[in-house]
Amino acid sequence: MFPNLHDRNYLITNVISQKIGDPKLGDVVVFKAPNDPDKDFIKRVIGVAGDRVGIKDGLVYLNGKRLNETAYLNPEIKTYGGSFLSEGNDVTVPEGYFFVIGDNRSYSSDSREWGFVPKKNIIGSAFFIYWPVNYAGAISNPY
Repeated sequence: MFPNLHDRNYLITNVISQKIGDPKLGDVVVFKAPNDPDKDFIKRVIGVAGDRVGIKDGLVYLNGKRLNETAYLNPEIKTYGGSFLSEGNDVTVPEGYFFVIGDNRSYSSDSREWGFVPKKNIIGSAFFIYWPVNYAGAISNPY
């Protein structure tokens, strides 16, 4: 999730929120890794049930409109497709699932590669960095 999160950051994750509601666009969620449920991943929610997510010319599109990601990504960062969501195509997020992408776009293993994350795999939403102290602060939803 670099540049917004760093290796060895310690986070507080709200696990209760997932019991009473669904993650929203822009939330940073912790979930069981699709290919290794013994590991946890952390990514940003880009699409919720019913949303159409696409990638074209290095940009993310949500429901046919370019997604404004400037609140958490440098505008020069490009997002490229993967084996699940390839460049120039789009997918519709089914009910009970989420489309997630890491902020470190060039090096992130995410929904572009392995598809949707089921709600049952989501542990919670990250909302505060507490360590190291010089990185401490809220993880806010830009939307």
